[in-house]
Amino acid sequence: MLEACALTTILIGFLGIILKKNLVMKIVSMDVMSTGVVAYYVLMASSDGLLTPILGDIKNTDYADPVPQAVILTAIVIGFSIQALMLVGVMKLARDNPTLESREIENNNRL
Repeated sequence: MLEACALTTILIGFLGIILKKNLVMKIVSMDVMSTGVVAYYVLMASSDGLLTPILGDIKNTDYADPVPQAVILTAIVIGFSIQALMLVGVMKLARDNPTLESREIENNNRL
């Protein structure tokens, strides 16, 4: 069930990127899609019910692999950086164009 929610979030973000014409809404949709991808990876990493690799009193148990956690943290940081960079690009476009609609910006730059 949770996998279906994560995949639905990915699909909603993907459709937002394709169908929305406003550049800010496209960036928000990309954030929704990346959140769904991160949630899906977290669900897959925790599906085996393994314990986190923290030292404790429990002996001889299976621990979860910490590499996917590190990859997800890196993906979150890179995703945040890309969104900040894209918002700066949209701010620069907004200075030169009166709208943030992608179609109108393309038409203004053709002339």
